[in-house]
Amino acid sequence: MEQTTTRVHPALEPARIGGIDLANRLAVAPMTRVSATPRGVPTAEMADYYAEFAAGGFGLLITEGTYPDAAYSQGYLNQPGLSTAEQAEGWRVVTDRVHEAGAKIVAQLMHAGALSQGNPHRQGLAGPSAVQPLGQMMPEYGGSGPWPVPHELSVGEIGEIVDGFAAAAVRAHAAGFDGVEIHGANGYLLDQFLTLYTNQRSDNYGGPVTNRIRLTVEIAAAVVAATPADFVVGVRLSQTKVNDFEYRWPGGAYDAELIFSALGGTGIDYLHIASEGRNWLETARLQGGQTITGLARRIGGLPVIANGGMHESAQAERVLTDGHADLLSVGHGALANPDLPRRLAAGEPLENFDRTMLEPSVTLANAKQWQTGRS
Repeated sequence: MEQTTTRVHPALEPARIGGIDLANRLAVAPMTRVSATPRGVPTAEMADYYAEFAAGGFGLLITEGTYPDAAYSQGYLNQPGLSTAEQAEGWRVVTDRVHEAGAKIVAQLMHAGALSQGNPHRQGLAGPSAVQPLGQMMPEYGGSGPWPVPHELSVGEIGEIVDGFAAAAVRAHAAGFDGVEIHGANGYLLDQFLTLYTNQRSDNYGGPVTNRIRLTVEIAAAVVAATPADFVVGVRLSQTKVNDFEYRWPGGAYDAELIFSALGGTGIDYLHIASEGRNWLETARLQGGQTITGLARRIGGLPVIANGGMHESAQAERVLTDGHADLLSVGHGALANPDLPRRLAAGEPLENFDRTMLEPSVTLANAKQWQTGRS
């Protein structure tokens, strides 16, 4: 991300989402870790990890996926939660460190649904319908072989999931977070409801896209209602998934308009469009020359965070200056360069991402961690 002139790169300009001011438009993307305790409590190593990004100049940090309830939501062993007071207290150490370094931090609330594995607390796998997920379980999460068939959630259980997200958001506020991001992307539960082949319901949560986005809308509205007005609430969406890189919303721009319009009316503060490890150019284009991020910005009427290759200076500038998004989330580029904003400001080159950074024995500064980048 080299600068060739003395002008300020647009990614370094200040921004505001909801009730918080950000030093710049660069966010650390949510990236899955397996370094919490077996009880889902964040560790000192996790505090070091997040604090290093804050010290490196990122304006916003979005945490790894954090499970909101103790029933079906946990996705894998050693995943952090916000389902108990003990877990929230562990997060307080992280948020304090991040704030001391001058950054803001939001907790990503993630319900794994049918893509849950290695979870000793689960009551069983649950999803919108009793449909076996595509592909194989992921070894880095402690799984192997085909995914089991989940049971179909009842309407009563869906109501409990909505309540669980709202309660987790309240705990996140108590833990010192500046907001929460509702994870509706990447093939996890809310995305399973939105996806045609995993949602075969015939009730108000199945069928047309306006029904399939209903659960995400209900959760968003419940979280907004349960938290203070200055507490930021965002929603992350994607077309691609951890177990299906090719999927696109069947209705294209038409589906996107209905989805973004529905979420824009819930009172949330931003939309985050994920690329699931792909470049933004590959996943953002819609027919007719539109981009999904630009459409989200126009239809939802909210700030939009774009994801996918945003460590590349030219692409980052294009996305911001051409109106495709308001902020940028960086994953692998941030792992390789936890001080990326400072390097960008100084015109210094970036280190290349090396996949050995994902191994358990590799550290990010003093923080031992294992990242898959798949939150």
